[in-house]
Amino acid sequence: MDRTTTPTMRAVSQETAGAPEVLRITEVRRPAPGRGEILVRVHAAGVNPADWKIRQRGVFADGTPLPFRLGFDVSGVVEETGDGVTLFHPGDEVFGMPRFPHPAGAYAEYLTAPARQFAHRPRGLTHVESAALPLAGLTAWQALVDTADVRPGQRVLVHAAAGGVGHLAVQIAKARGGHVIGTASAAKHDLLRSLGADELVDHRTRDFTEAVHDVDVVLDAVGGATWARSLRVLRPGGRLISLLPLDGTFPHEQAEAAGVRAEFMLVEPDRQGLREIARLVEDGRLRVIADAVFPWEEVAAAHALGEAGRTTGKIVLSVTP
Repeated sequence: MDRTTTPTMRAVSQETAGAPEVLRITEVRRPAPGRGEILVRVHAAGVNPADWKIRQRGVFADGTPLPFRLGFDVSGVVEETGDGVTLFHPGDEVFGMPRFPHPAGAYAEYLTAPARQFAHRPRGLTHVESAALPLAGLTAWQALVDTADVRPGQRVLVHAAAGGVGHLAVQIAKARGGHVIGTASAAKHDLLRSLGADELVDHRTRDFTEAVHDVDVVLDAVGGATWARSLRVLRPGGRLISLLPLDGTFPHEQAEAAGVRAEFMLVEPDRQGLREIARLVEDGRLRVIADAVFPWEEVAAAHALGEAGRTTGKIVLSVTP
């Protein structure tokens, strides 16, 4: 069936909260781009922790209830443009993280979203690699560049440095001239050194608070007790940026008493950030790792692997061969 001329498409849908098996590929109506929007034929979609957390809870952070469709990261080809769009034309290859944290529905054959939430796909990357970049790359960029303004010579500690955000954060901090320290299991140290990490701490065998000191910026994608413990390694005036929502246990008073700044950051759609990330890729200063690629019919297996917490880099669904 030629789906480019039919009013329907296939998409991964979810009707109940629960285990990965609640995800099903169904036939749904193909969207049409509105004013300022583009219709993208999806070639690949990234899988993020936000996806399986939403699936488990059965509700988006903005309150959108079931049923819904998951997926934020996307790489694909512009199929159609809505009124007023001048940035893209049919046939353009694009990548982006549209609508986050609102539903985008990237686990589908097509999606529509505002044109200015996309950028041209980085030259030299496959669609699978491009789909691994937007959410994790923008998170690292907005944390280290827009928020922390990392500068040459500053000491940057990246927790979970081999993860989806972490492996990109290591490279972005290095591209900014930072001295990069990462926490990761010993098996991942060689990879992280090849990405530019200057110092590495095996979090399984060594307490990072004893191994690291005088840090200017901490990027925390772990949460829990890591927040409070990271305060000990910051120098006065340093910044601790968490990618996980705060709860009532976070020691705000201790951070203030230590003379440091501590805050939670939520990534936002960002065309300029995407373009900067693409430039780093094209300059050879940023490498994205797609650790596992699944045909999108195996979306449940992709979620199960992600939840196990043993991946390096990103998990990606291949939607259009």
